[in-house]
Amino acid sequence: MAKKIQCVIIGGGPAGYTAGIYASRAGLNPVIYEGMQSGGQLTITSEVENFPGYPEGESGSVIVEDIKKQALRCGAEIRTGEVTEVDFSKRPFRLVADYEHEIFAETIVVATGATARWLGLESESLYRGFGVSTCATCDGAFFKGKTVAVIGGGDTALEEAHYLSKIAEKVYLIHRRSQFRASKTMQDRIYKTTNIELVLEATPIEVLGEKQGFSRKVTGLRIQNTKTDETKELVLDGIFVAIGVTPVTELFVGQLELDAQGYIKTQGVRPLTSVPGVFAAGDVQDPYYRQACTAAASGCKAAIEAERFLAENL
Repeated sequence: MAKKIQCVIIGGGPAGYTAGIYASRAGLNPVIYEGMQSGGQLTITSEVENFPGYPEGESGSVIVEDIKKQALRCGAEIRTGEVTEVDFSKRPFRLVADYEHEIFAETIVVATGATARWLGLESESLYRGFGVSTCATCDGAFFKGKTVAVIGGGDTALEEAHYLSKIAEKVYLIHRRSQFRASKTMQDRIYKTTNIELVLEATPIEVLGEKQGFSRKVTGLRIQNTKTDETKELVLDGIFVAIGVTPVTELFVGQLELDAQGYIKTQGVRPLTSVPGVFAAGDVQDPYYRQACTAAASGCKAAIEAERFLAENL
């Protein structure tokens, strides 16, 4: 059997790297498998103003790189490989990295995060982080007094629109159906908000903007009526896509208990999963807050729980 590792952290982002900091300081000699693209969703945010410790704001990629550097300084080993197979049926837990390297671990922290669902437009990709966002809480402050659009029809979309209505001068709420899927309470709140304009039975077909060198700026959105195919353009400063997120949990189907949306189930405020010794942190278990600082906090909790588990079971 290969040498056992006390703690393996699957995923490199605010949750995974923070778990690495705490696990290292606890003497667990953690190994972080950050995947092929480290950093998580924070890396696509051009400027972050609400992460503690950065009073002037900073790009998401810089913030997550700083957390990574801190994990390395504390002693975590970070590998760029990807965990491709897991067996949580017994301890030590068996993992396979990059389809060939077998690893055994006494504890696991799952911090694989979630991926935002995008519209799939080529123009949308061009302006991600330059006026196109999936998080009003993260980026709304950049659009104070401006005109923005929120795309979606569920509770998340309506919550984003309501949040932005307190910051932006005008908010368009765009939905492809004639009725929202959101709760009645949330819909009533939207109907009472005077600076939110509903644009129903409409599908976005192109993000409009300006490019100058490496600089990009959203200027509008072309939409198409789902019944008449008529198109029109909205003049905008920002676009928020709120059609949901998908937790990265395919690897854990049949290994851990998941909820109906695919998030890893944890026990109350603790990051305990259905398998003792396996802990979950960050967006992979959080469908509600989905913030970088809450992800980091849950990584801290997961590492503390791993330390306590090892103290009681080794």
